[in-house]
Amino acid sequence: MSDATADDLSAIHVAAFIATRGWSADEIAQLQTSPHVFTVAQPNGFAMGRVVVDEAELLTVAVIPEAQGQGTGAKLLQGFERTAAQMGATRAFLEVAEDNAAARALYRKAGWLTCGQRPAYYTRSDGSTCDATLMEKHLT
Repeated sequence: MSDATADDLSAIHVAAFIATRGWSADEIAQLQTSPHVFTVAQPNGFAMGRVVVDEAELLTVAVIPEAQGQGTGAKLLQGFERTAAQMGATRAFLEVAEDNAAARALYRKAGWLTCGQRPAYYTRSDGSTCDATLMEKHLT
């Protein structure tokens, strides 16, 4: 899905993150103007990351609800890690909602380690907040 448009990616992101505000096509297009940002996409999901010098940040992994739990997120995460390493990153970081058990399990299974927490980082559609768990991984 290398020909995915910002509209395509936004539709996936909105579907994947119903408890929060999904990213708009304009926001995605703006991110993609940076030479540091890259996208790994499949028909049912995408990962977006950024590499600056030797550090990578996983900005998002979004998988449509119908495809969750089928390995798409793991493949996208592997694609993110591979691309980040090819771009010179030796370490990667991410933030994940404390209450997103499936995503946290995916990251732990892939070798990511908890390295911190951001209190009340995410705001939900209902106005409530959720802490973010910070995770890191050394890339090979």
